[in-house]
Amino acid sequence: MPEHATTARREPFGSRLAAAMTARGPLCVGIDPHPALLKGWGLDDDAAGLRRFSLTALEAVSQLAAAVKPQVALYERHGSAGMAVLEEVLAEARDQKVLTIADAKRGDIGSTMAAYADAWLRDGSPLAADSVTLSPYLGFESLRPALDLAAETGRGVFVLALTSNPEGASVQHAGGADSVARRITTAAAAENDRYEGSLGSVGLVVGATVGNALDDLGLDLAAVRGPILAPGLGAQGATGADLLATFGAAYPLVLGTSSRDILAAGPESVRLREAALRTLEGLRG
Repeated sequence: MPEHATTARREPFGSRLAAAMTARGPLCVGIDPHPALLKGWGLDDDAAGLRRFSLTALEAVSQLAAAVKPQVALYERHGSAGMAVLEEVLAEARDQKVLTIADAKRGDIGSTMAAYADAWLRDGSPLAADSVTLSPYLGFESLRPALDLAAETGRGVFVLALTSNPEGASVQHAGGADSVARRITTAAAAENDRYEGSLGSVGLVVGATVGNALDDLGLDLAAVRGPILAPGLGAQGATGADLLATFGAAYPLVLGTSSRDILAAGPESVRLREAALRTLEGLRG
């Protein structure tokens, strides 16, 4: 069967993610092989340690999490050997039937953006994930190659909108009532109009610890109709109750993300699962 015939009938990412969140709960586990975590697990900071860490974490949480989120930079730092491990992790996640979010934060223009889209969203690419994080700060429309390819192949994107790092406000809050963050959320909502009848496949990254920023900037995240990736659970201080208070009516769209707080429980799989379950219970309230 021709590839285009297969991709044309694939269920959109947003619909697949909504089903996973309903079945398993709204938890995304970040697979972040920081050097300190590798050391804490008794592993060397090399490709072999990276592989054992990543596959152990994936196996432990793959039946509990709606999605897993490998942090691409922590594989890139090991060069080609690290990227080969990432390819293996993405393939294994497909086999274990857990959705993947490649946390690559890619953003560029023209043919370069098209090449990034090709790497992360094309059928047959060794780096193909179910979704990828994108940076819109060359203009939201610069992401067009990724937005269109994701729609074509049944994949998704998460666009940085409102991050919780202190430096983010200098860009994202700029413009007051017509802030950069508001423009991004409005553009994402428009993109999700193409996904009628399901959760949209254009999600946003909004930090779990942004506090009152959503109200201060007048952001209506529920109107976006896309998933909200909310990093910051656990080690960064946010709880499930905090997410409910922060996101309000948009909370059913929130995919709470925890990395270090769960990973620090390793290397024993049973302890990783216990940590993931505790986080999941906190999200369910």
